[in-house]
Amino acid sequence: GARKMTRFALTVVRHGETRLNKEKIIQGQGVDEPLSETGFKQAAAAGIFLNNVKFTHVFSSDLMRTKQTVHGILEKSNVCKDLTVKYDSRLRERKYGVAEGRALSELRAMAKAAGEECPMFTPPGGETLDQVKMRGKDFFNILCQLILQEAGQNEQFSQGAPSNCLETSLAEIFPLGKTCASESNSDSDAPGLVASVLVVSHGAYMKSLFNYFLTDLKCSLPSTLNKSELMSVSPNTGISLFIVNFEKGREVNPTIQCVCMYLQDHLNGGTET
Repeated sequence: GARKMTRFALTVVRHGETRLNKEKIIQGQGVDEPLSETGFKQAAAAGIFLNNVKFTHVFSSDLMRTKQTVHGILEKSNVCKDLTVKYDSRLRERKYGVAEGRALSELRAMAKAAGEECPMFTPPGGETLDQVKMRGKDFFNILCQLILQEAGQNEQFSQGAPSNCLETSLAEIFPLGKTCASESNSDSDAPGLVASVLVVSHGAYMKSLFNYFLTDLKCSLPSTLNKSELMSVSPNTGISLFIVNFEKGREVNPTIQCVCMYLQDHLNGGTET
């Protein structure tokens, strides 16, 4: 029968550690620092963790630290080594203006002097939180349009078989639980995934994007997640997974389900976090 809904998976990974991350110096967009040795190890570990996940699309911020991370992840993949990465400037870190290249403590002092607090404070030449949110919203909307358009084009060819393998490959390592479409009952309310998207981005940007998911799109959360995790910034190569669901005829606001946030199982043992 006609598809009742269109679902896709969105896996978002923060870049690996850089020397400046470790030294608590703000990089933003203007300081294009490469990964540290630890950062390369973290990217490889994330790649090994995700090596059997079948991604259909890969997007990354166009800064050095995210480029090296996405490359490190795909290098370890058994199934999508040859996927083309689309670099998108809308996935860049928040711009911190005059504070870029300076210590986080200096940014805090600037904020205090202005009678404000981080992260609400915008340094001269920096982006406001609202501007970062608009970039995230813009990227997400365009991504959704792309997936829906492709799903519409593919609908006449596929009988839902390939989409199940997208889901199965995720279910092997993520706590998908009841979001998983049952294989036997192809007419169940939850059809298979039409796409599985990997995005590599930055800490403050991801926090802003996830806040948009939670606040504006009323994203549902796993019960294991506590509020402090929601307010925090992802650790380097922390992995977050969302299932995005469009109901037929309501292609405006999707329902989003967070499967996990800032997962770091791949970092236990091997690399220091």
